[in-house]
Amino acid sequence: MPGFQYVYILESLAEPGRFYTGLTDNLGERLRMHNAGKISHSAKYAPWQVKSAVAFRDRTRAGAFERYLKTGSGRAFAKKRL
Repeated sequence: MPGFQYVYILESLAEPGRFYTGLTDNLGERLRMHNAGKISHSAKYAPWQVKSAVAFRDRTRAGAFERYLKTGSGRAFAKKRL
């Protein structure tokens, strides 16, 4: 949907249990980029599938949530709740 920022968690199909967390305004295109190997941090573990995505209208809040999910407590939260 236009106007939203998405914080997303991908799971590797090649190595289940391997996750990648990111932020984008176009989730479908970003997933295509990950699966095409155009994102260096995730290319090694492609292909990917979307495990969870949360939409935000405010980019600042989306960025803060993404940073949180990349912390130890954020990873624990995502594993349990997302």
